[in-house]
Amino acid sequence: MPGFLDNNQIAQVGFIVRDIEKSKKVFADFFGVPVPPTCDGGTYDITGTTVDGKPAPDANCFMAFFDVGPNTQIELIQPNGVKSTWQDFLDEHGEGIHHIAFQVKNTDAKISNFENSGMKCVQRGKYGDGNGEYAYMDANKDMKCIIELLESY
Repeated sequence: MPGFLDNNQIAQVGFIVRDIEKSKKVFADFFGVPVPPTCDGGTYDITGTTVDGKPAPDANCFMAFFDVGPNTQIELIQPNGVKSTWQDFLDEHGEGIHHIAFQVKNTDAKISNFENSGMKCVQRGKYGDGNGEYAYMDANKDMKCIIELLESY
């Protein structure tokens, strides 16, 4: 039976935090690894971020990443206070697990599959230098979480 994804390997688990500097030290101590650098989400001219299908040039965040397996990351995300799925989560739930991410190919087709099953794309954008994109699918009704689709070009 075909599924929604290209594979079922979890690529990332994302946590929303209030204080990235404090949180990344806690996670680094837990894993027994050095504290990773903090980066931001990039500039809108690269990210092209949309929230609920509308341009969101001011939606951004601070992030830190931990490699916890050969192909799996823990991502810490501190929203910048502007409307985004990150800020909405923090406002509604506080800190905690925000998403489970999977590597995919053909993001547009994957989004269509999710939306045809009633799961809306709540945020989308590019990352890095534009060499990849993400899409957050609201799967809360059926799967009790957000599913992130990650595609690297």
